[in-house]
Amino acid sequence: MSKRTDTIKSLFAATPAPTLSADNVAPALPARVSAGAVRSLKDSFSEVEKENQELRDRLSTGAAIIEIDPALVDASPVSDRFQEDDTTSYEALKRSIAQSGQEVPILVRAHPATAGRYQSAYGHRRVRVARELGIPVKAILRSLADEELIVAQGLENAPREDLSFIERAIFAMRIEDAGHKRSIVQDALAVDRAEASKLISVARAIPHDVVNAIGKAPKAGRGRWQTFADLLGDASTIERVRTAIADSSFAIRDSDARFLAAFSAASQPSAKQESRRPQPTSLLAADGRRIAEISQAERELKLSIDKNVPASFADYLVKQIPHLFDAFSASDESRGSEA
Repeated sequence: MSKRTDTIKSLFAATPAPTLSADNVAPALPARVSAGAVRSLKDSFSEVEKENQELRDRLSTGAAIIEIDPALVDASPVSDRFQEDDTTSYEALKRSIAQSGQEVPILVRAHPATAGRYQSAYGHRRVRVARELGIPVKAILRSLADEELIVAQGLENAPREDLSFIERAIFAMRIEDAGHKRSIVQDALAVDRAEASKLISVARAIPHDVVNAIGKAPKAGRGRWQTFADLLGDASTIERVRTAIADSSFAIRDSDARFLAAFSAASQPSAKQESRRPQPTSLLAADGRRIAEISQAERELKLSIDKNVPASFADYLVKQIPHLFDAFSASDESRGSEA
């Protein structure tokens, strides 16, 4: 286990307290299983996953729960979430807190620049609900440096299935843009250095306005976002995507549909690519009749027989190709091309 990991783990060592979660329901106790099954399950985790779970266990222990005016709680300085299109889950959370109270506290630190205010590591939806309901928000107050806050934030959100690929990519980029080392990106997102680099490269390749217009696109995985980022290397492609985004029908679609519309626009050939396409040329007989249309690009040649030419001509042409090649090989043109 690395010295850096040991150091991070020691930041969160404290006395037991209620389990933290991004939801408003404390996790149920695990069902009793045999010792052999437990050992088999543990063996299936990689060392990285084990270390991250240990960090989360450390983080879930801590100080007493306090109540804070939600108006005094600011979001983390590094955002890891996009604005939600679907309000269903938020409304469900709001109803749960209104009926049963806030069962799971958020994690905050004292605001480093403004006395009397706080910054949340996570739990921004619970803060928003508390504001709307006019009730205090329950929180665990910890002394956290910037890097500790980001790691705590990432460890809470990393296992959640609703954090989409592009949200993770943008979060990784924001961590680095805030001046933190790549190792903090790795710890916050529980990924290795190669994966952290891929996340950041995709985030940097896509203009901010395009990402913001599309949203989290939960069904679009890394492969499609990577392809989309590669397509945006051409300026004319970005303009096509922005034109698609500006269309009045774009904004009324859900996030996944917006991604597909932007991806479709990016996949269209650019004007430069269109100009490079070979222009077809007509082949005429000695009497001026049109025999065929031919398109040629480098070593590729396409020939389409005119519909007025007898179909048997195509078979005749195919049979003549070996003889034509032999005649070419014996000609001065063949020897000139080899020089």
